[in-house]
Amino acid sequence: MPAPELLSPAGDWECLRAAVANGANAVYFGLPKFNARLRAHNFTLEELPAVMDYLHGRNVRGYITFNTLIFTDELADAAAQLKAIAAAGADAIIVQDLGLVRLAQHLVPQLELHASTQMTITSPEGLELMRQTGITRAVVARELSLGELDRFKAVDVPIEAFVHGALCVAYSGQCLTSESLGQRSANRGECAQACRLPYDLVVDGRKHELGDRRYLLSPQDLAGIEEIPRLIGLGVRAFKIEGRLKSPEYVAAVTKVYRQAIDRALALITPSSPTTPAAPATVSAADRYALEMTFSRGLYSGWLHGVNHQRLVDGRFGKKRGAYVGEVTAVGKNYVELRSGIQVRPGDGLVFVNGGDTEQEEGGRVYEVAGARFFFGNEQVDFSRVAVGDRVWKTDDPALNKTLRQTFARDLQKTTIPVSMIATGECGSPLRLKVACGALEVEAESAQELQPARSAPLTVAGVRDLLGRLGGTRFSPEKIEVSLDGALFMTASAINQLRREAIEALARKVSASVQEKPVTADLPAAARIEWPLKSTGSNKADASARPELVVLCRSVPQLEAALSLGVRSVYVDFEDIRRYPEAVEIAKSGAELFLATPRIQKPGEQGFFRLIENARPAGVLIRNLGAIAYFRGKGFSLRGDFSLNVANPLTAAFLVEQGLERLTVSYDLTFEQVLALLAYSPGDRYELTLHQHMPMFHMEHCVFAAFLSNGTDYTNCGRPCDRHRVEVRDRVGLTHLVKADVGCRNTVFNARAQTGAQYFLRLQKAGLRYFRIELLDEDREGARRLISLYRGLLDGSRTGDDLWRELKAESRLGVTHGTLTNAGSERERPPIGR
Repeated sequence: MPAPELLSPAGDWECLRAAVANGANAVYFGLPKFNARLRAHNFTLEELPAVMDYLHGRNVRGYITFNTLIFTDELADAAAQLKAIAAAGADAIIVQDLGLVRLAQHLVPQLELHASTQMTITSPEGLELMRQTGITRAVVARELSLGELDRFKAVDVPIEAFVHGALCVAYSGQCLTSESLGQRSANRGECAQACRLPYDLVVDGRKHELGDRRYLLSPQDLAGIEEIPRLIGLGVRAFKIEGRLKSPEYVAAVTKVYRQAIDRALALITPSSPTTPAAPATVSAADRYALEMTFSRGLYSGWLHGVNHQRLVDGRFGKKRGAYVGEVTAVGKNYVELRSGIQVRPGDGLVFVNGGDTEQEEGGRVYEVAGARFFFGNEQVDFSRVAVGDRVWKTDDPALNKTLRQTFARDLQKTTIPVSMIATGECGSPLRLKVACGALEVEAESAQELQPARSAPLTVAGVRDLLGRLGGTRFSPEKIEVSLDGALFMTASAINQLRREAIEALARKVSASVQEKPVTADLPAAARIEWPLKSTGSNKADASARPELVVLCRSVPQLEAALSLGVRSVYVDFEDIRRYPEAVEIAKSGAELFLATPRIQKPGEQGFFRLIENARPAGVLIRNLGAIAYFRGKGFSLRGDFSLNVANPLTAAFLVEQGLERLTVSYDLTFEQVLALLAYSPGDRYELTLHQHMPMFHMEHCVFAAFLSNGTDYTNCGRPCDRHRVEVRDRVGLTHLVKADVGCRNTVFNARAQTGAQYFLRLQKAGLRYFRIELLDEDREGARRLISLYRGLLDGSRTGDDLWRELKAESRLGVTHGTLTNAGSERERPPIGR
C-alpha cells in the first residue's frame, strides 16, 4: 500500500518552512493572481523558482493554486502565468476552471493538473469525466463520507481529501453569497465569509427563538485525525490541510500531528496485516490541545461519518475559540475563579462567553495564577460584564507558540540523493568513474593518466575518501567501489576534478528527468484548442431571430402560469422531483419542457437521474459534472446551468463538446465580462438569467433539521421542510428564503431580486438571443405578472428603464442590478493569446 501524501498550506515563507520542517510531503500555495485565497500573503512569480528549489532540495513537492474562474480577457495573462509556473519547475497546478484545463494541456502538457475542490467533484461519474480531460488528481468535495469516498475507487484517478481545517458551509465552487451581496466572488478568491456571521431564524414569518445559537451557517472546523487509518485503507492518495490564511504556528502544529498520525497508521501495516485498522485512531490530549489552540472553531469530523445536523454547526460562535477551560465560579475586583479542565499559565489569553455578541466579548491575558483564582492586568477586563456560569476558552498559549516556532527556526537541511560510485584504473590510462543514481548513470574520465608510483601509491581508502567528498552538492555517497591495477599514482587535484565533473553531469541529468515529465502522445481532445482566440467579429444577432424568453418554474401554479402566457421554453425545478412526470404531462402540448437535475450528485444518487430520464422531457437542465456523463448520448436536448461556471469561451467549447447545446452564463460575470465572452464565441451558444433571486449558499447543512428538529438526517428529522417556510434574517434586516431540494440540500436565496433589464438591448446587440427569468415563491398571479413584464421587454413594448422602475415600485425590498453592475462599453476585441 503506497504511503499517502501529506499536503500542507503555505501563505508565506514562514508557513512554507513550518510545513517542510514538520513533515509535509508537499506544499500548496498561491500567486498574486488566479488563486482562491487572495487575502493570503502569497508568493510572486519572481520568487517561484527559489520556492521550488527550496522544496525540491528537501524532497518536497510544490503545487500552485490556480483555482479561480478565468474571465475571457484574462486568458492571455493566465497563459503567461502557466508558462512561468512550468518553467519554474512546479510539480502541479490546482485548477477550477474547465477552460484553464484545456489551455494548460495545450501550452504546458508536462504540468500535472489537479482538480480543485472548487470544481465540485462529488461523484465517481464526475471524476471519470475529468479523467477523460487529463486531470491527474482530484480534490473531492468535503461533504463526502467515508463510505462515499470508497466508491471513487472505480475511477483510475488518485483522489485527495481534506482532513483538517475550516469547513465552508456551502459546496466549494457553488457559493455565490459574497458575489450576490457585495460583488466579491468566492470563485475569484474574494470570499467575505458571510457564513461566519450571526442570523436570526424566521419560521412562518416569526422569529424562532434559539437562545444563544445565532451562528446558524457556521460549521465547526474539520478534524479527521481519528479517521486517518480508515482513509489510508480507502486508498486516498493525499491528505490536505486547509489554512493558507493561517499562522505558521498553525501550519507547524497541524502538519506535525497529522505526520505522526499517518506514520503510526502505516507502521501497523505488516505482511500478515496488509491494511490499516478500521478502528478510529487514538488522539492524545496533547495533540488535540495543539490542534485546538493554533486555530479552532470547535473540532468535528465534518461529513466523514455522514450527515449529522445536530453536530456540524454549534451555532454559538463563528470565530476562533481555542481550547475549552471551564466555567466561572466567582468574580472579584480584578480576578475570576474558574473550574478549570486544562492548565492555564501567566501570559495565556482567555475569553469569557455568555451568549452575547461575540464581537464584544470580554477577555485578556492572565497576569497571575493563584490556585483557582486568575488575575488579569489593569483594565484588561471589565469584570462587571463577567458573570458566574460564563464559559471560558483559552485563545492563546505563548509557550506552545514558542515551542512550535522552534520547529522551523532553522531551515531543514536539504535532502541528499544517495549515489553509488565505481572507479577503475590501470597504468597509462585515465581513471574512469561511473556514478549511478537510481536508473540514471554518468561516466567520466580523468584528465590525467595513471602513472607508476615511485614512493606513495594510491590506496583504495584514499581514492574512496576523495570521491566521497560530496558536501555542498545534492548527493551523498551510498557505496564507493575502487579497483586499481597495481601501484599507481595520480594527483589528488585530478581525482577531485574528475569527481566534480561526474557529479555536475549527474545533477544535470537528474534535473532534466524532473523537468521533462512524460507527455502522453495522444492528448485528450480537450487539449486540442484554437489558440490564440479570435474574435467572432461583430457577432450581431440575426435581425430575423427574435429574442426568446425562458422561464424557470418551481411549482405547478408557476408552470401553469407560464404555459397560459404561451412561453415556449420552460425549465422545471421542483423540490419533489417525483412530480416531474406530472410537469411533463401538463406541458406536453404547450411548451418545450426541460427538467433540472439537482446541483449536487453524490455516489448512489443516480436514481435522481433515472427518474428524470423516465419522465421523458424534451430536455434536461444539467447542473453538475455527473449529470453530463449520465445524460449525454441519450437523445435529450441538454443545456448547462450556471453551476457549471461558464466564464470563458474555452470552458464553453469544452462543454459543447460534451453534448451541451446551450450554456447559462456564470453569475460571476459583470456586463463587460459577458460582452467579452460573446465577442469570442457564438452568441447563440449562451443564455443569460435576466431576473432571479440569486441562489447564495447551496449546502449539505440542513437548517430545517438542525434547528427545527432533533434529527440527525432525513431519516429521523420529521421533515419540517414540508410544513414550514424558513428564512434567515441577516444583520441589516433582510430575510433570505431557505429551500430544500430532493437531496435535502439547502439553498439560501437572496431576499432581493436582481434584474438585468437595463442591459437587455446591449446584450441583444452583442449577439445574445436567449434570456431567462427564474421564479422563486411567486403564486400564479405573481408569476403571470413577472413573465408579462419581461415579455414586454423582449418584444420592445417596454424599455429596460421602465421595467426597472416597475419592479422597484412593486417589490417591498426593491431590486438590484446584482452581478451585472460593473458595466463597461462595447469595444473592438483583438485576438487573445498573441
